[in-house]
Amino acid sequence: MTPSFGKTILDWVRTTIVAGSTEYRRYQAQALRARFSLRFPDLGPASRVRSGRPGDLDAPTQLSADVAALVRFKTATLTAIGERRTGVWGEETAEQKVEHLGLLFGALAAEPDGPVAGAGVPRERLTLAMLVVPAVWDWYLSWREAKRGFFTSWEADMLELAKALTRRETGWLRQNRGIGSHLQAIAGLLDEADVSRIQSDWNQACDDLHNHACARAVEVRRVARVHRDPFEPILPILEADCPLAEYRRIATEVISRIPDRDRYPLAAAESVRGFLMLRLGLHLGVRQKNLRQLLFRPKGKAPTAERQLERMRRGELRWSERDQGWEVLIPAVAFKNASSSFFGSKPFRLVLPDLDGLYPILDEYRSAVATPMRAVAAASLRSAARTSGRLASSVAPSPTGIGWAIEGSSFINLTLSTAPGTNRTSTSRGQVSKVVSGLMDTPVSVTTAPAISRRYGSCP
Repeated sequence: MTPSFGKTILDWVRTTIVAGSTEYRRYQAQALRARFSLRFPDLGPASRVRSGRPGDLDAPTQLSADVAALVRFKTATLTAIGERRTGVWGEETAEQKVEHLGLLFGALAAEPDGPVAGAGVPRERLTLAMLVVPAVWDWYLSWREAKRGFFTSWEADMLELAKALTRRETGWLRQNRGIGSHLQAIAGLLDEADVSRIQSDWNQACDDLHNHACARAVEVRRVARVHRDPFEPILPILEADCPLAEYRRIATEVISRIPDRDRYPLAAAESVRGFLMLRLGLHLGVRQKNLRQLLFRPKGKAPTAERQLERMRRGELRWSERDQGWEVLIPAVAFKNASSSFFGSKPFRLVLPDLDGLYPILDEYRSAVATPMRAVAAASLRSAARTSGRLASSVAPSPTGIGWAIEGSSFINLTLSTAPGTNRTSTSRGQVSKVVSGLMDTPVSVTTAPAISRRYGSCP
C-alpha cells in the first residue's frame, strides 16, 4: 500500500466514521464551537425539567422566573384558579421548549461583533414580554436563516410556540399581562413609543403578534428545507436488497469479534452492548426514548409491577417464567402515541425470539456488560456534568457517552445519539464495533424492522 493511498483511507475513516461526513454534522460541529444559549437554573425544586449544558450562561433572575412560571403552567396537573390552557407539556417537551427559549434569548444577548453575531441586548433587559414584539421574531428568523443558510421546520415550530403563547383565552402571555411591565426599550428592535403602546393595550399586542406569527409560519413553511436526512448515515444498508439481513449480519459480526473478556472487559462489554442495541431495536420497533429508558431485571429476580412501570413511564426487559423467554413490557403511557388504538390502553409486550445467540447474551448481561461498566462508574459520575451536561444521578453515563445498567431501579440506557458537546459518538474498541457505532451516530441508527419494511419492503 502506497503512503498516499493509506492517507486516503485514513482521511475517509476520519470524515466518514469518526467525525461524520454529513452536512448536518459539519454544521453541528461548527455551531458547538461558539456556545451562546442561556440556561435557566431556577425552574423550581419540584421540576424535573433540565436546562442547559456546561458552558451556557445563566439567564437573568427575572427571565428565569418567568420561564419557570411558564413551565409550571404547562406541566402542572391542574392549572391555577382563573387560568386556562390547551394541551400539557410532558417532561421531554418541556425540556425542548426551555432549550429553544434559551437559544432565542442567548442569540439576543450575544455580542453583535462576536462569533455569534447576536443582537447585543443587555441581559438584564431580557424578558418573556419581548415575545409579543414582532420585530424581535423577525430579527431572530433572519438571524437563524443567516446562520444556517436557509429555513427549516424548526423556525416554523418556534412560530407555533409564539402563536400558542398569545392565543386568546388560553395563551400564557395573554393571561399574564403584568409581565408587560418588564419590557424596556431595545436599540434597533423596540423604542419607548412601542413599549408604551404594548403596555397600554396588552391584548391588542398579543393579537398583533399572533397574526404576525400565523403569517410568518406560512411563509417559512413554504421555503423550508430539510437539513438533516436521518437515513443518510445508513443509506448503504437501506439500499441493499435486504436491509434486515444486513443488520443481522452486522450483529453477527459484532458477536464473532468480541474481545477477550478477561483481558479487555470494557471493550467486550461495549461490543455486547452494541449487539443488544441493534437486536433490541430490530425486534421492538420502538422509539429511541423507550429503548433508552428500558429497565432490566436479571433472570431469577421478580419483575417490576406494571403499575410501578406506569408511574415511571418506562418499560422493562425481564425473564418470563410463563413463556420461558425474555420479554419486553412497556406500559402504553410510556409511548408518545399512548392514546392510539394500537394499544387499547394495554401495555406493549413482546417475547423476544431466541435467534443468533440472543438469549445467552441476555443471560450473561449482568456479568458481561453491567459489571465492567460499574468498574468505571465512579470516574464517570465525577465527569458526568462536565462531559454530558446531565444532572448527577445514581446512574452515571459511561465514558463513551452511552449509559449502562445495573440491577434494580437503574436501566439499560441504550442512547444512540451523539454525546452532547461532541460531533461523534464514542465507538467500541473492536474494529467492527467502530463501524456499527459509526452507523449508530444518530437516533435513526436503530432503524426498526417495521420502519424498514414500510419504506423498503420486507425480505425473508
